[in-house]
Amino acid sequence: MSNLSLLIASSDEAFRQMVRDSMLNLPNAKIAAEYQEVSANLHIRVLQDLERSPGAGLIVDLAADPEAAIKAIERVKQAAPDLFVIASDFRADADTVIACMRAGTNEFLLQPLKRTEFRDAMGRLERAPRQATGGESKLGKIYTFLGSKGGVGTTTLAVNFASVLAQRKVSAGLIDLDWVGNDAAMQLGAAPQYTLMEVAENLDRMDQALFEGFVTRDPLGFFVVGPPDALDQQGQFSDHQFREFATFLVEKYDAVVIDGGRSVSDPVVLAAAQVSTATFLVIDQEFPSLRNAQRYITFLMRMGFNQDQIRVVVNRYTKKINANIASLDQIQQTLNQQVFYGIPPSPAVIASINKARPFVANREQAGDLDRIFRAFVDKATGGKKGAAATNTAA
Repeated sequence: MSNLSLLIASSDEAFRQMVRDSMLNLPNAKIAAEYQEVSANLHIRVLQDLERSPGAGLIVDLAADPEAAIKAIERVKQAAPDLFVIASDFRADADTVIACMRAGTNEFLLQPLKRTEFRDAMGRLERAPRQATGGESKLGKIYTFLGSKGGVGTTTLAVNFASVLAQRKVSAGLIDLDWVGNDAAMQLGAAPQYTLMEVAENLDRMDQALFEGFVTRDPLGFFVVGPPDALDQQGQFSDHQFREFATFLVEKYDAVVIDGGRSVSDPVVLAAAQVSTATFLVIDQEFPSLRNAQRYITFLMRMGFNQDQIRVVVNRYTKKINANIASLDQIQQTLNQQVFYGIPPSPAVIASINKARPFVANREQAGDLDRIFRAFVDKATGGKKGAAATNTAA
């Protein structure tokens, strides 16, 4: 078999494990994503993952609530008509099977899964016409910034990225997931009344009006929400909660920017990266940063990322190298990955942080940095063709 990807939707860990075990027997097959609930918004989660894994199939466990699961399948097929869907239950009565077929299901498998029947279904998935169903998605995009170490400018890039989007009249937001650093609000001069803790506590009844009551609106137009300021009030979403939160966000907003800090192994930050259109790994040219970047890339690849999803951004990039910093060629050889972009150093950055406003808010003061950074946003979002990394910094 050629490369096969499968999405699993089931509230039953035993079923998900059964599918994982069945996939192990197939060459070049992988699980692209798992959903721990067969919920009404399943179609949004599926569309997100089809953008990263076009051609993947979906298997849905009906056992917990067949009627709700069939309705979820119907909405998925409406959103992605060419998606290959497999339904599965412990019973195969005529009414259930017919309802599945009417909802758009391609296959029905009886539980417990039999190896030969599962393999035959995967063979039909492999032969089914492959459509880039995710490319038609109207969902918002998520962009996550991760820092290879403290002080590389992760928050600054995330803050200004969201600011440029807002200046372009994109409905955008910034979420700070760095529960220790918590610098995004500070760089915006914001004093939020509510935090991610209130969002988490109300996630089950969240709508746009309630959410916007919990966030702070920046003068440029985007929303910002982050953790509590007091270190003795630390708490966070579970990764499952964050995925539900992300599902809500991409349906309501055009773009969401995540400041993930440097905690790449934090389950919530990892979940943010996994649902992102792109994950920007922010580094500088110092060797400790490169060492950590190697570790981060290795970890992310083990978690199922491919090189196209990980975009290395060199902050404070300079061509004037010395014994203490790496050249562009050294960076790319060390990381075995092309640098996506280089952002030059500028005194405007520190000045903007001290004034608690994004540097893109004062284009005249930012000078060349403003132009280069906007070109980075163009390339990152597909707005315009960006310049090569070697041409972005003096």
